[in-house]
Order: sequence, then C-alpha cells, then structure tokens
Amino acid sequence: MKIRDMLIDAQTSYLVGGINKHKANIEVYMNNTIGIGEHSDIIETIDLELEKLATYHDKLEMLVKYFPKTDEKGSKDES
Repeated sequence: MKIRDMLIDAQTSYLVGGINKHKANIEVYMNNTIGIGEHSDIIETIDLELEKLATYHDKLEMLVKYFPKTDEKGSKDES
C-alpha cells in the first residue's frame, strides 16, 4: 500500500470516528435528557453537536471527492 493511500485511510478513519462520536452524543441528548444537568438548553446543545458532525461529514466528502485512492496499477480509483 502506498503512503498516500495509508494517509487517506487514516484521515478517513479519523473523520468517520468524529462523525460517530457526535452521532452518539446526539443520541444521548435525545434519549437521556434527565442525566444531562449542565446542558439547560438541549436543543442548542444538539445543534452544536450537529454543526460538529457536519464539519466531519463535509471534510470526508471533500477527501473522497478530491483525493481518491489509487488502485494497484497506480491510477486513481474513480469508483
């Protein structure tokens, strides 16, 4: 595997992890509002989590669109 592809894989994993983290936070806020005393405005807190999730999602889309992985022959994989 080429270094370029390793870096793309690492960045993809990082971004997917960020997406999953913020999705989980939103699920907690939506399903366990009793245990979240320090967040008096749950809607605002969820909105902030959505903004963070959107940032990771947008970065992942840009990575996939502008930096495709290469196939075994060295050409860029357009799939």
